[in-house]
Amino acid sequence: MSAKLFSPYTIKDVTLKNRIVMAPMCMYSSHNEDGHIQNWHRTHYTSRAVGQVGLIIVEATAVSPQGRISPRDLGIWSDDHIEGFTELVNLMKEHGSKTGIQLAHAGRKAVLEGEIIAPSAISFNEQMKTPKEMTKEDIAETVEAFKKGAERAAKAGFDVIEIHGAHGYLINEFLSPLSNKRTDEYGGTAENRYRFLREVIKAIKTVWDGVLFVRVSAHDYHEEGLTPLDYVFFSQWMKEQGVDLIDVSSGAVVPAKIAVHPGYQVPFSETIRDGAEIATGAVGLITTGIQAEEILQNDRADLVFLARELLRDPYWPRTAAKELGVSIESPKQYDRGWIF
Repeated sequence: MSAKLFSPYTIKDVTLKNRIVMAPMCMYSSHNEDGHIQNWHRTHYTSRAVGQVGLIIVEATAVSPQGRISPRDLGIWSDDHIEGFTELVNLMKEHGSKTGIQLAHAGRKAVLEGEIIAPSAISFNEQMKTPKEMTKEDIAETVEAFKKGAERAAKAGFDVIEIHGAHGYLINEFLSPLSNKRTDEYGGTAENRYRFLREVIKAIKTVWDGVLFVRVSAHDYHEEGLTPLDYVFFSQWMKEQGVDLIDVSSGAVVPAKIAVHPGYQVPFSETIRDGAEIATGAVGLITTGIQAEEILQNDRADLVFLARELLRDPYWPRTAAKELGVSIESPKQYDRGWIF
């Protein structure tokens, strides 16, 4: 038997051996607080490559020290970071996985000492710090930081770059009218709120001609916020700029109550895929092979992104293959235990 989940998928010159993607998940394990790769990262990511994940996207990696979510985030703001990422990329590729990195800036959700920045001087909630509203100079410097981060990612050998435009972090803060109250050319209309992301994509494309994803929060879960239909327009603009795939998540730009259930974000992926005619990745409580296969067979997404399930089971591709009744290649060292 065959399954679409285990069929190859090609974007530009990158071919994934299956449609299974490890979504970026922060590990908060750069314990020297310098943004560098540690043994934990080498073990954690390589284990999923041994488990036969098609594409592994390394966690949110800060393009500037100020852009970290926490002091222990990985960073790519210095050339000194390249060596560690190069080693990590090579470890994953030894086992046949393609590799990605998520470039990020936390904006007002940074939990750091000192000044934090955002589109507008509005805190996420009463417990968090009020950010400084970004000046034009701050914006230009941050766009340049994303560009430099992409340049370093290319030197490290990554196959895919994902821009983090979701979960209430800086780019998402610019996109949403709930967090962006600017009155200049970066605020107000949808076109103006998209301007910062447009400039980030444009800058990255000057140093990166490889596969480019953007992760979005397609629903603000607020009556005055954005919905998946708004993201159809944003995604059309991203497609025009050369973005290859939209990684469709939701929420976290403002505190909100979200009714979660298996596959609750998949309809958002489907809406954007159909409306913008762009490839998408589906995320959100996808836990079984049958569930993942249904998403792909019904053209609700092109790739399936797993997060917590890959924390619970580094060899989830084998689990899914067994469930779907298909055979997949195993590491030779595991042949005796892989047969079922």
